[in-house]
Amino acid sequence: QVQFVESGGGLVQPGGSLRLSCVVSISSFSSYVTGWYRQAPGAQRQLVASITSAGNLNYADSVKDRFTISRDNAKNTVYLQMNSLKPEDTAVYYCNVRRIVFGFNYWGQGTQVTVSS
Repeated sequence: QVQFVESGGGLVQPGGSLRLSCVVSISSFSSYVTGWYRQAPGAQRQLVASITSAGNLNYADSVKDRFTISRDNAKNTVYLQMNSLKPEDTAVYYCNVRRIVFGFNYWGQGTQVTVSS
């Protein structure tokens, strides 16, 4: 069974920073595409950023130049550094790992990020 430990969420003022971490208990972590998604109240879950096993990056337009995704395969961990946070970044952030060729797609439990003064 795949287990996730997400951390780093919380309340921050506009313009502030947070760093999310997600430790995934899964074999062959380095072979997975890892990513962060978010879901605001009443909205659909959407991609924030992803990083492939080869290190290719993908960001939502709304977070480009503010957020940075990275991974440490030795620690089975994916990070999301979030800078210049805005109230519209408020959402539950979910960690995701997937290997589509094998039909694997797993989600963390989510961590709340609230940007408010």
